[in-house]
Amino acid sequence: MVAAQPSEPTAHPGIVLAILCSAVFMATLDMFIVNVALGDIGTDLGQSSLSHLSWVLNGYTIFYGALLVPAGRLTDSFGRKAGFQVGLALFTLASLGCALSGNLWVLVAFRCLQAAGAAVLTPASLGLVLTVLPAETRTRSTRIWASSGALAGAAGPVVGGLLVDTSWRGIFLLNLPIGVAAILTAARFVPSVKQQRAHLPDFLGSALLIVAIATLALGLSEAPGWGWGSTAATLCWVITVAALGAFVFSSARHPSPVIELSLLKHRTFAWSNLTVLLLSVAFAAELLSGILFMQQRWHWSALQTGLAVAPGPCMVPLFAMVGQRLGRRYSVGVVTGLGALMMALGPALILLGLGPEAGYLTAILPGWLLTGAGVGLAFPTAIASATAELPPHQSSTGSAVVNMGRQVGMALGTSLLVVILGEAGATGQLAPFIHGWWFAILVALVAAVSALGITPRPRTREVPGAAG
Repeated sequence: MVAAQPSEPTAHPGIVLAILCSAVFMATLDMFIVNVALGDIGTDLGQSSLSHLSWVLNGYTIFYGALLVPAGRLTDSFGRKAGFQVGLALFTLASLGCALSGNLWVLVAFRCLQAAGAAVLTPASLGLVLTVLPAETRTRSTRIWASSGALAGAAGPVVGGLLVDTSWRGIFLLNLPIGVAAILTAARFVPSVKQQRAHLPDFLGSALLIVAIATLALGLSEAPGWGWGSTAATLCWVITVAALGAFVFSSARHPSPVIELSLLKHRTFAWSNLTVLLLSVAFAAELLSGILFMQQRWHWSALQTGLAVAPGPCMVPLFAMVGQRLGRRYSVGVVTGLGALMMALGPALILLGLGPEAGYLTAILPGWLLTGAGVGLAFPTAIASATAELPPHQSSTGSAVVNMGRQVGMALGTSLLVVILGEAGATGQLAPFIHGWWFAILVALVAAVSALGITPRPRTREVPGAAG
């Protein structure tokens, strides 16, 4: 475990917290803001294939998820303030590259660089919250820091819709003034932190994980066109399996692996990760299918779609508080499972509301509100419980790993939805969207079952004299 102590007093804790929160807000915003802009990006860049456009989303989530743990360890070893500034600078410069991109794959490349910057600045900012702010305010400050990410999720579709009305490039240009201001104010107000050097993180393992997830997503999204048994698809499956095997081998041998395999021996941690992965697959499918349905079938603008999506994420912080209260009376597995069931009932309600005269208020809004409420119950509960059985020195790594699983699940959910919709989804046909919602329902139901494994087993007391 890396020890860290402030090397100078924090004279302006409110300003420091605002800087750290603004940066993580910006990084989280870019995970959600692009969803409503996919159609405009494709039209402007001459790309109509949904399987290709999905990489604007997947490139970000894959790199962010795979680099989150090693980037956190790197900043712990070499300086959280420096890591925060470097990550912020990389994210800001990559945002400029995204805005200037004239080709889809150039845009995807800059999105991957954005994700790398976000993966560095996110754990560095949380580490700074926990070390440079006054001890008596750290619990409250951590909640504010976490809430800034939730707020970004709610604001993303609306902000994206507003900016796309002018140009999709505005969703990336927005990051420039925020990023520059955060870099300059961080240099002035955020204190440095003395670090204790540790092992370098397993970058080879990170690269192998990126290759494994990326080739799996590529194979899933392109196999319908290539043919599931084609040479290209088979090569993707082989590379995925080989990269995963090499990743496990690297994790077992490296002193600072991406995933400590011993973590998986803890029952609650293993079930939490599986549940969060499944919940993320379902949520990614529900979010993107709803957005594409309104844009492709109802021909809504990005702004209309963003405003229509916003009520769902607004339910998340409200039901996260409800989940905390329920957690005092019921097990974490039950609360998470209830949230997963609500995430399954959301798209089911949408399917029931569809009809010849269906409108937003009757067909989409009720189910989307229920989905948002389920996300608020399930995700915070599952993520928080992941570290319940871990020893203190593994808690931060365990938390980062479960968040990595969340990003991987989002990438897989997007890829699998693309397979289900196919190119028919772009023409506004109803049947592919119905299949997509059924897919989300089934995955959410599986998540509800796996959630029951999260609850820690009660500790059994030894009975005196009962020798084994």
